[in-house]
Amino acid sequence: MRFRFPLRRPDRLVGALLTLTLCLSAQSALGAGPALAAPAGPAGSPLNAAFDTAAARYDVPRDLLVALGYAETRLDGHGGAPSASGGYGPMHLTSNPAVHTLDEAATLTGLDRAALRTDPAANITGAAAVLRSYADRAGLTITDRRDAGRWYAAVARYGGATSPSVARLYADTVYGLLGTGFTAGRGGTVTVTGRPTAPQRGELAKVPALGTGGIGTLSTDYGPAAWAPAYSGNYTVANRPTDYRINYVVIHVTQGSYAGSVSWFQNPSSQVSAHYTFRSSDGALTQSVREKDIAWHAGNWTYNTQAIGIEHEGYVDDPSWFTDAMYRASAALTRSLANKYGIPKDRAHIIGHIEVPSATHTDPGPYWNWTYYMQLVNGVTGIGSGTVNTGGGTLNVRSGPGTGYSVVGSVAHGATVSIYCQTTGTSVTGTYGTSNVWNRIGTNQYVADAYVLTGHSGFIPNVPRC
Repeated sequence: MRFRFPLRRPDRLVGALLTLTLCLSAQSALGAGPALAAPAGPAGSPLNAAFDTAAARYDVPRDLLVALGYAETRLDGHGGAPSASGGYGPMHLTSNPAVHTLDEAATLTGLDRAALRTDPAANITGAAAVLRSYADRAGLTITDRRDAGRWYAAVARYGGATSPSVARLYADTVYGLLGTGFTAGRGGTVTVTGRPTAPQRGELAKVPALGTGGIGTLSTDYGPAAWAPAYSGNYTVANRPTDYRINYVVIHVTQGSYAGSVSWFQNPSSQVSAHYTFRSSDGALTQSVREKDIAWHAGNWTYNTQAIGIEHEGYVDDPSWFTDAMYRASAALTRSLANKYGIPKDRAHIIGHIEVPSATHTDPGPYWNWTYYMQLVNGVTGIGSGTVNTGGGTLNVRSGPGTGYSVVGSVAHGATVSIYCQTTGTSVTGTYGTSNVWNRIGTNQYVADAYVLTGHSGFIPNVPRC
């Protein structure tokens, strides 16, 4: 049964909106010198305009609307392709047997469903209309709507969760982003400045946050995991490894958000599940199926019976989801599983979904860093440190290990950086000679080692390759 929130009055939103069109294009900036500062993003963008217009039309807090979209997709519409749960566009308007936000948006706005799926501005408009309708049903007044904290129930309802704990997880994720702030770069730079917000959780305040609180919220298989069981019809009860030996770990990417994926496994219509799901931002983990049972994740019954399925929040075409926190937390789980069940820590037994025979999925995709991941699985887990020395200027941070990659930021002379992994790329001559070693200092953020004092010549012992 889908979790619902109390309705205090019927929806009063009416009206239609003409279809808005956008031409969104990604921009990259290339720089040759290591001391060039990163270019600033545009002050305005079509995506910003779409959020401003939709928020004003439906009297929805603009930053809350952006935070909801960022939690769902990082504001990437993926060219109109659906997510794993049938969600579309930057706001993940959804059409599946349990969640109907796409249909609701079409009714509320009068916009064509095709436009709502594929046009970013129409998609944002539809989401604003749906969110406002939920606020009206919850009885929010004009004064109430000015307080972002009063929209908590509407946000939770938008996520379509089937259990109170996952509904709270979804809404808390959105409000967490609203509190910390963020910048999204796909489709045009959109920024939300962090601000203190007091979410008014209502009945959900009585529900322990996932992974905390009372008995039964933590996994009994793996201590760091929260427990949010999948619908019983989405997996097969078994007694592994007694009846089936566990020989594989299969790596997946959710093609959706963390909370949305956990919720999807609880949806009777999904007919899918995985044992574990990781969150991108911090490596938080939820277990949905006990390890002894058979999750339906591989699309191959033999592999389902012999494998543990691990999902990772994100999309295969966007490497920004694959954070060091998620890599390291996932590798720790995989290492634990390999030790527990005697699974060899190699690529023949730790595989991607695409490597399952007869697989129809491509995850984890071309941006998943198998070299880094397997180093972590095998216990090479150190984090190095270094001091930037450019002689006074700033050092470019690039999206990959070479001067041909776009500049995504800069670090100041004298700054200390953490080094999560190292790889080879373009040779650079800098303060400490000529080197082709590049240091990954954050998610898709690389600096030339020739400008970083690490106490080592080139590679740092016990820091993974990537």
